[in-house]
Amino acid sequence: MFKKVLTILLSAVISLCSLAGCGASGGEEGISEAEAVNENELPSGDINLRVWGSEEDTDLINQIISSFEAEYSSQAKFNITFEAHSESSAKDDILGDVLNAPDVFTFADDQLLALIASGVLKEVPNASEISGRNLAASSEAASFNGNLYAYPLTADNGYFLFYDKKYLTDEDVQTMDGILAVAEREGKKLFMELTSGWYIYSFFGNTDMEIGLDDDGISTFCNWNAKNTKIKGVDVAQAMLDIARNPGFLSAVNDDFGVGAANGTIIAGISGTWDENEIKEAWGNDYAATKLPTYTVAGQQLQMSSYAGYKLVGVNSYSENTAWANKFADWMTNEQNQSLRFSMRGQGPSNTAASSSGEVAQSKGLQALQKQAEFASLQRVGGTFWDPATNFGTIISEGNTKGKNLQTLLNEMVTDITGIESTGDAEGAETSGEETDTEEAAEDSAEETAEEGDSSDSDAGAEASSEVSE
Repeated sequence: MFKKVLTILLSAVISLCSLAGCGASGGEEGISEAEAVNENELPSGDINLRVWGSEEDTDLINQIISSFEAEYSSQAKFNITFEAHSESSAKDDILGDVLNAPDVFTFADDQLLALIASGVLKEVPNASEISGRNLAASSEAASFNGNLYAYPLTADNGYFLFYDKKYLTDEDVQTMDGILAVAEREGKKLFMELTSGWYIYSFFGNTDMEIGLDDDGISTFCNWNAKNTKIKGVDVAQAMLDIARNPGFLSAVNDDFGVGAANGTIIAGISGTWDENEIKEAWGNDYAATKLPTYTVAGQQLQMSSYAGYKLVGVNSYSENTAWANKFADWMTNEQNQSLRFSMRGQGPSNTAASSSGEVAQSKGLQALQKQAEFASLQRVGGTFWDPATNFGTIISEGNTKGKNLQTLLNEMVTDITGIESTGDAEGAETSGEETDTEEAAEDSAEETAEEGDSSDSDAGAEASSEVSE
C-alpha cells in the first residue's frame, strides 16, 4: 500500500555519497573512518571539537570531556568545548548551517532520517561493537536499512504502568479490567492522560491498523478509522469510551498523577520514569511498576502498545576531525559514562551492561520499561498528528457526552491527520447512500439521547476531577 519511496531516496543518497566521498573528512591524509577506529591511526597534533547537548547536561558532558582528554592526552592536544543547545531543534539548526554545525551532538531518534538524507550522518565505523553493547531496540532506533548511523545514548523515553501494591496484586495489573475493578471497589482511580496522542497510540498500536510517516517523510498516513481490519477503528474507540466512563478511571494532565498518588486517590497510573521518584515517595514500599496491561476490545484481550523514544549521539560528517569525533562519541556513550549519566541526570542507559547493574537495576521504572519494550514502537508521525489526536482523545475522555457517532469521530480525526478525506472504507470501496443515511440517523439519535444526560455527566466529571485536587 505504501511504496516507501523515502527508503529508496535515502538509499540512493547514501550510495551516491559513498561513491563520491561526499561529507568525507580526514583531510588529504586519506585515513578512512574504519581505519581511524584503530587508535594508532588517529591523527595527532591539535584537535578541536565542538559538542552540543542539552543545557541540563552541562556538568555531565564537561566531566566526560575531562575524562576523555585525560585518557588520550598522550595522542593529541585537545580543545573540546561544550555548547548548550536544545536537542529538539538540533536537526533544524544543523541542516540550516551544516559547515558551522558542531562535530558531535545529541538528538532525539525521530530526527535520524533527515540527518542521514542530508549527508550529515554517515555509518558508524565500529558499528558491530556499538550495536553489540546496546539494547537491540536502541540500536534499531539509531539505524537505517540495517546500518548504524548514530551512537545510542539513552533508552528511557516511554511509558508503562505504576501501581500501588497496597491495593493491587500482580494478577490484578495484568488486565485493564482487573485494575479498574479494584479501583472502583476501593473508590480510587487509575490515571492515564487520554487526551494525548502519545498515549492514545497504546490502544491502536497492537492492532492491524497503521500509522506512520508517508512517502515524503513529512506527512502522516493513518487508518485508525478502518472498517475492514480484524479489529476495527470503532472497536478501539468503543473500548476507550468504556474505559473512560468507568468510575475507576481518571484522565487528567500528567502533573495530576503525582498529586493523586500522594493524596491517596490514585492507585495506578500510566506514565514514565520522570514520575518515578514522586510515585516512590507517595507509595513507599508499596510502589511497583510493570508493563502495560491488556484491555478488552472486540471481545478479546489485547496487549497495550506504547511509543518508545531514544536519545542518540551523532557525528557530523563535515567535521574536520571525524576520526576523533567518532572516538569521543564512542567514549561519551560507553558503559561508564552512561552509568554516570544515570547517576547525575537520572536518564536510563541504552548500554546493556549499564542498564542491568548498579543503581539502574534498582529502578523499577526502567525495568518495567524494558518489559514494555517488546510491545513498543518508534514514534514516526508528522506534526499534523497531535492536534486531531488530542481532539479525539478529549471527546472520548469526557465520555462522548454529545453522543457523536464513533465512526464519524474517527473519520474526522484521520482526515485531519492525513489531509485526505477518509471514511474508513478499504481503498477503492464505495460507501452506499443507505449506509451513510444509517450512520447519520444513528448519530442524530445518539445526540438526542446524550443531550438528556449532559448535566449528570458533567457533574460526574467534575466530581472525578475534584477527587484528585483534594
